[in-house]
Amino acid sequence: MRRSALFLCLCILLGTPAYTQQRPLQTVEAETLPPGTMRTQVGFDFLQDVTYPLSGLSGDQTSVGIIGLRLGVGKMVEIQLEGAVRHFLDVRSQVSGPVPPQLTGPNSTSDVGDFSFFTKIRIISETERRPALALRFGYQMPNSNQIRGIGTNTSNIFAGLILQKHFGRLNVFGNAGVAILQSPSQVFSQNDVLTYGVAFIYSAHRRVNVVGEVAGRYSTRNVDTSLFGTESRSQGRFGLQIFAGGFQWDFAGIAGLTKHSPKTGFTFGVSKDIRLFDYGAIK
Repeated sequence: MRRSALFLCLCILLGTPAYTQQRPLQTVEAETLPPGTMRTQVGFDFLQDVTYPLSGLSGDQTSVGIIGLRLGVGKMVEIQLEGAVRHFLDVRSQVSGPVPPQLTGPNSTSDVGDFSFFTKIRIISETERRPALALRFGYQMPNSNQIRGIGTNTSNIFAGLILQKHFGRLNVFGNAGVAILQSPSQVFSQNDVLTYGVAFIYSAHRRVNVVGEVAGRYSTRNVDTSLFGTESRSQGRFGLQIFAGGFQWDFAGIAGLTKHSPKTGFTFGVSKDIRLFDYGAIK
């Protein structure tokens, strides 16, 4: 863990400035990073009134070390790793759920986040008349422990299409896909949900972007106790990207749009690019 943290810090400190980045948005762009470039992103989230039907817990959640690593490995291919180092939940209420939780504190619990690995392939580049098109698919690993009351400890599969188009200073992009979510409380059961996201980035100034989005997942099935943990969830985000000191700093307010989404919250983070290798020199 110490070596991983040191490596991440070095990547952030030694990188070069980046002027097209995604944080604090969850919707994915169709554009891929230049080959040999790695983007490091670290963030912090605070969410109010989060509910977890699987454990029956609800309260305010703080997420520390929300990490995103993106690497351009070819002219049209990018690989991504994302997840949270630690979630902390200040428990405000508790009801019965399919998985009785074991709290780590008197009125609180904490757990590591589930990390995900994605591959993005840009299929069509953007032109004046047509948008860019990309395919993104990935796997979420079961890193969390469901008895902590926060994570689901399940293996999930994601796949989706991405469209992106620039209109002057305005960059608009959207995602549509499916996710196969394993049921955390019943064996040999799953819920196939729809995933979506619509976002924009507007260049208000050379060093300031205004950003916003609506993103989430939608379950077409009625979620009962056997499928708790796979319910519909959605967020709206609105904030800024500020380029200063060779870094991109970002901040956004968060509003929940579904029953089990957080009521309100905010996110803060920093991003930077580092050139790992010269793709053109590789033979």
